[in-house]
Amino acid sequence: MDMLINPTVVELSRLQFALTALYHFLFVPLTLGMTFILATMETVYVITGKQIYKEMTQFWGKLFGINFALGVATGLTMEFEFGTNWSMYSHFVGDIFGTPLAIEGLMAFFMESTFVGVMFFGWDRISRKAHLVVTYLVALGSNLSALWILIANGFMQYPRGGTFDPNTMRMQFTSFISLIFNPDAQAKFVHTSIAGFVTGSMFVMGVSAYYLLTNKRKDMALRSFRIATVFGVISTIGVITLGDALGYMDARVQPTKLAAMEAIWNTNPHPVSASWNLIAFPSRSEGRNLFEISIPYVLTPLLTHSEDTIIPGINQLEQEAKPKIKSGIQAMIALQEYNHDHSNAQALATFKQHEQDMGYGFLAMQYAPDQNLKKIDASNLPSVLDKTAKDTIPNVWVEFWAFRLMVAAGFFMLVLFAFAAYYSLKNEIEKHPALLKLAMWSIPLPWIACEFGWVTAENGRQPWTVFGWLPTFVSASTHTVGYMVFSLIGFILLYTSFIAAELYLMFKYARLGPQVDQHGHGSAPAGGGLAGQPAFAKPSMDRK
Repeated sequence: MDMLINPTVVELSRLQFALTALYHFLFVPLTLGMTFILATMETVYVITGKQIYKEMTQFWGKLFGINFALGVATGLTMEFEFGTNWSMYSHFVGDIFGTPLAIEGLMAFFMESTFVGVMFFGWDRISRKAHLVVTYLVALGSNLSALWILIANGFMQYPRGGTFDPNTMRMQFTSFISLIFNPDAQAKFVHTSIAGFVTGSMFVMGVSAYYLLTNKRKDMALRSFRIATVFGVISTIGVITLGDALGYMDARVQPTKLAAMEAIWNTNPHPVSASWNLIAFPSRSEGRNLFEISIPYVLTPLLTHSEDTIIPGINQLEQEAKPKIKSGIQAMIALQEYNHDHSNAQALATFKQHEQDMGYGFLAMQYAPDQNLKKIDASNLPSVLDKTAKDTIPNVWVEFWAFRLMVAAGFFMLVLFAFAAYYSLKNEIEKHPALLKLAMWSIPLPWIACEFGWVTAENGRQPWTVFGWLPTFVSASTHTVGYMVFSLIGFILLYTSFIAAELYLMFKYARLGPQVDQHGHGSAPAGGGLAGQPAFAKPSMDRK
C-alpha cells in the first residue's frame, strides 16, 4: 500500500480545518449560552408580567440573532470539508461519523432554525406561554445540535460502536447505543454546553457593565447584570467540575494526551509523591522539561481521584507503544495479503489476531522503506519502532500551555463572577466601577478559554483522526498543494469577513443599547436605576 498523499497537502488540510473550526467556534459558545439566558429572562416575564423582562429578552435576543445567523453560515462549510479535504477519513469512518451529523441536521438544526424565526417574529402573534415554549425549544435545539456533533467527535476520541471490516476497508456500525453513550462524548457535551453558558453570561454581564458605566438604561442593565452573574457563577463551577471529569476520562482512554497535557516525561514509581507541574517549558527533543515549577503530592489525586494510581510518563508510553507497532505491522501486512486474495484464510486469521493494533501499523508506514511494510527487517525495525513511537505523543508544548491557559481563564472568570454576583446581590455594584470595567474588558475571556479548550482536545488526539485506528497523515484527500493554498486563502478571506461583520454589528447594536419604545420609555435618568433597591421590586421602574 503506497502513501500517495503529499505531507504538505496533509498539513495544509489540517491548517484549513483548524482555522475553519476555530472561526466557527467563535460563534457557537455564545449561541449555546444566550439561548438559556434568554429563556430565563422570558420566564421571569411570563411569571411576573413585568414588561421590562420582555424588553430585556427582545434586546439580548437581537444580539443573539446576529451571532446565530453568522454561526450557521460558518458551520455549514465544515461538514463539506470532510468530503473535500478528508476523503480517506470519510471513506474509513463515514458510516459511523455521518449518522450523528445527519441526525443533527434533521432533528436539531432544523428544529432550532424553525423555531428561532417564531421566537423573533412571534411576540404579538402567539400567547406569552406559547412564545416561552418556543424560546426553550430554540435553546433545546441549539444544545441538541452540540450533542450530536460531539457524539461524532467522541467516536474520533474514543472509538465505540463500530468495528473494522477487512472486506470493505471501512469501519462498520455495530451499536448505536454505544455510539450515543460514549463516555467521552457525554462528558465533552456537558462541558462544552456549560462553557457556552459561561460565554453567554460573560457577554451579558460585560455589556451590562458598559451600560452601568455610561448611565444607559440602568433599570435593564442592573437586572441583566444580576441574572448574568448568578448564571455565570453556577456555570463556571459546572464547567470546571466537568473539565475535571474529562481529565479523569483522558487518564483512562488517552494516556498520551494526559501525559502531554501535564508534561510528564518519567513515570513516578511512588504515586503518592507525584508532583503537578504548575509551570513548565517542555522540550520534545531533549525529552524533559527545561524549567518547571511543581507542587508535590498533587498530581495523582488531581488526575486519578486516588492516591495509588501510577500515571505513566511520556517515555514509558513510547516504550509501551513499540509492541503495538510490531503487532500493527503484522496486521497491515496480513490485511494487504487478504485484500490481494480474499480466499487467504491464514492472512485473515493473522489480521484478526492483531486487528486491535492495526492503526499503529498504519502509523509505521511513513517510516518503512518505500512505505512498504514488507521491507521492514531486523536491520531497520529498531529505527522504525523508535520513530513511530515518538509519533504517538502529541505536541507537548502546545498541549501543556493550551490546557493551562484554558484553566487559568476559567478560574479567573469564576472569581470575577463571584465578586460581581456578591456586590450585585447586595445592590452595591455601582459603587465598584473598577469591577464593572474589569467585567467589560473580560468579555473575550470565555472565547479564549473555549478556543484553547478545543486545541487541547484536538491536538491531544494526534497523531490520530480516529484514536488508535486511523492516523491523520493518511486521512486527507489527494489534492495538489496549489489547490490547498487557493482554498485556504479563500476560507481565510471568507471567514474573516464573517468575523468582521459579527464584530461590526455586535458593537453597533450593543453601543446603541435598548431603544426608546413608542410610549416614550427610555433610559433611566442619571443617578437613577435600582441602586439600593431590591432588583425585582421597584414598582416605579417596572414596565407594566
